[in-house]
Amino acid sequence: MSGRSVRYMFQPSRRAVLAGLAAAALPGIGRAAGGIDMVATTGMIADTARVVGGDRVAVRALMGPGVDPHAYRQTRSDIVAMTRADLVLWHGLFLEAQMVDFFADLAGATRVAAVGEAVPQDALLGHDDYADKFDPHVWMDPRLWTHVIDAVAAELGEADPAGAEVFAANAAAYRAEMDDLARYSTEVLSTVPEASRVLVTAHDAFKYFGAAHGFEVMGIQGISTESEAGVRRIAELVSVLVDRGIGAVFVESSVSDRSVRALIEGAAARRHEVTIGGELFSDAMGQEGTYEGTYLGMIDHNVTTIARALGGEAPEGGWKGQLVAS
Repeated sequence: MSGRSVRYMFQPSRRAVLAGLAAAALPGIGRAAGGIDMVATTGMIADTARVVGGDRVAVRALMGPGVDPHAYRQTRSDIVAMTRADLVLWHGLFLEAQMVDFFADLAGATRVAAVGEAVPQDALLGHDDYADKFDPHVWMDPRLWTHVIDAVAAELGEADPAGAEVFAANAAAYRAEMDDLARYSTEVLSTVPEASRVLVTAHDAFKYFGAAHGFEVMGIQGISTESEAGVRRIAELVSVLVDRGIGAVFVESSVSDRSVRALIEGAAARRHEVTIGGELFSDAMGQEGTYEGTYLGMIDHNVTTIARALGGEAPEGGWKGQLVAS
C-alpha cells in the first residue's frame, strides 16, 4: 500500500467554536508577512517544514524540547494559532492521541494533514497496546522519514502552488542528506559487537531504529508513555541486564529517568554494574537553536551516543564532524 498524508472530515457541530477562536487575538500570535503560516505538532515535523519550505514558510511548533506528544493536549493559544494558520501538519498514527478528535473538527476550518501516515503501511510496525494501530515512531529511521519529507513538500505545494518547484527541490536535497545520514548510521552501528546490540530505554520509541540496524530494543514502558512501568517489568529487565552482561542503559529527554535509575539500582543489588550510556532524543528534539534541535542533529546524536556507549566506534563529532572533516 502506498503512503499518503491523511485528512479528516469536519464535524460541523463545533465549527462556530473554532471560528470564534480564530477571530480571537492573543498576545504573540500573528501572521507572517507573505508566504505560508503553518503550525506543526512535533519538532520533527516543524524542522522538516522549515527545511523544505525555506523562506516561503513561517512555522510554529506546538511541542518543544522535552515535551511528550503522547500525553499532549492543545492549549487555547494552540487552538487560536491552528485555526488561523494556512496549514496544520500533525503526525498521526495515534501519536497525538489526546488531539485526534480536535484535528477531525479542525479539518473544516483550515487545511490539516497527518504527514506521518504517508509512510507505507507495509513498512509500519505493530502497536504493543492496540491491535488496529501502528507504532508511530517512524522518525527513528531516516529512510522512512523521507516519505514524510515528500508529504510535507506536497502539502506546502498545494497551499502555495507558486512555490511548488522550490519545495520539491528542497525536499530532494533534504532526502539526499537523509540517505547520507542513514549510511553513516549503518556504518557506525555495525561496529557495535553483535552481543552488545541491545538497546534498553525508558519507553519503546526505538523499534524502527532496531529494525533498521539489527538491534534488540527493550523499553521499560510501552510505545506510549501513558502506560505505566510496573515492578514486574523492571524486575524482568534487571534479569536481562544481569544475565546477558549488558552494561549500559539510556535515558530519554522527554521521559522521566526514574524507571531507568530503578533498573540500575536493581542490577547493582545483584552485583552487576550498569551505567547510563547517555541521553537520547525520542519523542522530542533538543533545544531550539542547537544542532540536536534539528532532525538531522537528533538522529546523529542518538546514533553516535548509542554506538559509543555499547562498544562501537564513531568519528569525533559524529556524522556532522565527518562531513566537516571531509
